[in-house]
Amino acid sequence: MSLNHVRPWKNIYRRKSRQIMVGNVPVGGDAPIAVQTMTNTLTTDVAATVAQVQAAAEAGADIVRVSVPDEASSKALKEIVRESPVPIVADIHFHYRRGIEAAEAGAACLRINPGNIGSEDRVKEVIQAARDHNCSIRIGVNAGSLEKHLLEKYGEPCPDAMVESGLEHIRILQDNDFHEFKISVKASDVFLSAAAYQGIAEATDAPIHLGITEAGGLVSGTIKSAIGLGNLLWMGIGDTIRVSLSADPVEEVKVGYEILKSLGLRHRGVNIISCPSCARQGFDVIKTVEALEQRLEHIKTPMSLSIIGCVVNGPGEALMTDVGFTGGGAGSGMVYLAGKASHKMSNDQMIEHIVEEVEKKAAELGATREAAE
Repeated sequence: MSLNHVRPWKNIYRRKSRQIMVGNVPVGGDAPIAVQTMTNTLTTDVAATVAQVQAAAEAGADIVRVSVPDEASSKALKEIVRESPVPIVADIHFHYRRGIEAAEAGAACLRINPGNIGSEDRVKEVIQAARDHNCSIRIGVNAGSLEKHLLEKYGEPCPDAMVESGLEHIRILQDNDFHEFKISVKASDVFLSAAAYQGIAEATDAPIHLGITEAGGLVSGTIKSAIGLGNLLWMGIGDTIRVSLSADPVEEVKVGYEILKSLGLRHRGVNIISCPSCARQGFDVIKTVEALEQRLEHIKTPMSLSIIGCVVNGPGEALMTDVGFTGGGAGSGMVYLAGKASHKMSNDQMIEHIVEEVEKKAAELGATREAAE
């Protein structure tokens, strides 16, 4: 019996959306929620951009977006796509030629607003290029760049204005018989974003790309994104996410996975359950967790690890994790395996020992998964 049958209050019922493809990554329908990030290197610096894409992919990014602001970037994009281990989204804003060039260069998706790239004929050219090259499109509505007529109508960026903008862009694609699109309605304000996303989710069955735009630095941006995206995901809204941080793109990927893991929507790597520590701790919990986070970054197999400073909550938490360590006395603690007390280990050897136990368990779980498949 699955955990969700045992605990129905843990169920999240995802909104039904149609599925599109971004390269070889399915988005929408019953596909896993895809995690995205965006490079911040100069696109014309192919080596630096490819290195950043590869680092993001190694951290778990399913899709990476690259800005294409000029013709030189379009030319560089072709090589970036060729060397990328994941599908590349080309970020296009106003110049229709960049959209055509990006599709021709092999981009898996174009991020555009159809209504912002010129005349109806130019829009049709971009759509035709996307169709010819099996390229999907993301409509990217942003509170900071709403159309003038909507700002005049509503007086300011608001959920209704963002939804109306999104639906106008959708109609342009549908009128041209193009349906391989997803949509986002981002704002830096959590309340505005959440309300806009709820509105667009009710108005269309298109896959939804979630994000709180310009969320801020690593700490503040993580908190805003966790609140905004977490609540929407909890409501079942969202088919792919990007956490926007003024930080290394790898950090965006890590935070994205942590948000999904906390809701049981996606699992990757070691989920460390640890206490904040207090005077009862039998070892330095904070330094231990910091060391283990770094030492276990290479583990991709989903599994759980509890690191608890004392016996108040330690044994109970260890019952529900694959590997656990609970602080005791006299410079040692108890190691738990598969929820059961296994053996004692000295504090000065615990980090190396825990890494070994986690690696061993990850190998076992990986072999079990492969056998089942």
